[in-house]
Amino acid sequence: MNQQTSLSAAHATPIDAFDGSSRAAFAASYPEVPHKLAHQLVEHPLMQLGALAELGESLPPASVEYNRAALPIGLNGEKAPANGIGIGETIRSIATSGSWAALKNIEQIPAYADLLHGLLAELRPTIEARTGAMLKPQGFVFVTSPNGVTPYHFDPEHNILLQLTGSKVMTMFPAGDPRYAPDETHETYHTGGGRELFWRNELLDGGKEWALSRGEGLYVPVMSPHFVRNGPAPSISLSITWRSEWSFAEADARAFNSLLRRIGITPRAPGRWPATNRAKALGWRLARRLRR
Repeated sequence: MNQQTSLSAAHATPIDAFDGSSRAAFAASYPEVPHKLAHQLVEHPLMQLGALAELGESLPPASVEYNRAALPIGLNGEKAPANGIGIGETIRSIATSGSWAALKNIEQIPAYADLLHGLLAELRPTIEARTGAMLKPQGFVFVTSPNGVTPYHFDPEHNILLQLTGSKVMTMFPAGDPRYAPDETHETYHTGGGRELFWRNELLDGGKEWALSRGEGLYVPVMSPHFVRNGPAPSISLSITWRSEWSFAEADARAFNSLLRRIGITPRAPGRWPATNRAKALGWRLARRLRR
């Protein structure tokens, strides 16, 4: 676990992508309430299709993922089928290739690191007032063909998804509710397993749909289960993410619960913010240190 803040992020200059009403909405809602924001990134040169194809070709193989976009809501243990072409071609032909592509940790490329850190600098005062130091800032770009699906899953970061081109609908479910993401699944993920969740149609009534068009963004709380349906046009989205000591403590408490479960104890789930989950987090960190 890397909990360092980025030096460049700490000293970044805000780029004025979020207006005053969006910053106010974020301040009123962070860290546990989903909400929409407006942004001014749709014409940014780094977020155009050609630039993103070049980005995909410049990232290491471990930082790109791409596959067919015609997927069910839940993969339920199956792997997404490959699309049979490379990452650059996948992105350049996204209108017709029937594909989904993710470019991960775009901050590995200096220009994209500057963009990520400039965006987060606009929100840093609110973030640090609520959840402490902004840790591990990361950026992810998603490029999706018309009507593609991102299957049901959760993510460990605080996340703002910014829609740049096209439209999509994210169906989001309450974070911390074991009906939508069982405690055992959290524990498996935080001890090295996958983040995919098993889908059942009866879960749908508990979700809330958030429609996003170009110039709109959505704040997604830590570990909120969700799936995404793309609209009828190609889509480009940027996720700007960060961690907090609170999110790391929740993750480590989940991992510690996996140890308790192995010895026959049914543990209580960690509390959501502002619970600190400090005791179990320290227990897991000590156990991990002893293993080393």
